[in-house]
Amino acid sequence: MAHGTHDHGDDPRNADIVIRINDDLVPRDRAMVSVFDSGFILGDGVWEGMRVHNGKLAFLDDHFKRLYQGAKAIDLDIGRTEGELAEMAHGTLAANGMTDGVHLRLMISRGIKSTPYQDPRFTISPPTIVMIPEYKEPRPETLTNGLRLFTVHVRRGRPDVQDPKLNTHSKLNCVTACIQAAKAGADEALMLDPQGFVATCNSTHFFIVRDGEVWTSTGDYCLDGITRRNVLRLCQKHGVTHAEKNFSLTDVYGADEAFVTGTFAGIAPVGEVDGRMIGDGGRGPMVARLQQWYLELLAEVTA
Repeated sequence: MAHGTHDHGDDPRNADIVIRINDDLVPRDRAMVSVFDSGFILGDGVWEGMRVHNGKLAFLDDHFKRLYQGAKAIDLDIGRTEGELAEMAHGTLAANGMTDGVHLRLMISRGIKSTPYQDPRFTISPPTIVMIPEYKEPRPETLTNGLRLFTVHVRRGRPDVQDPKLNTHSKLNCVTACIQAAKAGADEALMLDPQGFVATCNSTHFFIVRDGEVWTSTGDYCLDGITRRNVLRLCQKHGVTHAEKNFSLTDVYGADEAFVTGTFAGIAPVGEVDGRMIGDGGRGPMVARLQQWYLELLAEVTA
């Protein structure tokens, strides 16, 4: 059965979690927002997904930097400082007794509207802040077995249409890409840019390995991924030749290895793209090294 990098086992502890909605902590089965909320009506808001390791939110400063930059780009005043948001997040984790193996989804919408309409001037409340912490770990096979990707017709658009660098609630192009890949029996979608070069996946960033070199896209048509950036830094630190560049599907099909990156699963190997086996179809030596270096980095930043 196909699955994505966010596939995980059910954890019964999640049934009893409390979720933060603004300044309130609410049991999961009673956590609700208004039908007039901008996020529900329009997908108007920004979000971040974060991992908890050793009692700490990993790369928190990087996540907040991206969050506030995205909010500024859409002219959304979050109304809370980074310190206040951090306190709210840590308070939510503490209320649930969570210290490890947790994924925290932070979502901020523009707030409640007086009527269903797109104009931000019809917003009548402060932003809605939601924090959902869950016990979630990637399946072990995601980190060893090769994922199957399918190149979809849905492109990553130009920034004058909808800037792909924005981590906003509006993700319909990624959703339709995911649907097409799933219908094709793949785990995730590989998306091209307007020129036909490889851009990214629907929910992760894509890399290939050729002759010992690690390549990823230019970054012009994808989210500024935090794990993506850390992988490039790890390559620099360990002397691995790497590049952000344009490359085509021909380069992908002939790659020695391929992998995707994301906050939830970290680094996951790709074994097949459009029915072409990549390498031996599983985790290659470069991916194994990068996974180990990434685990060491996580341990360092959460020590």
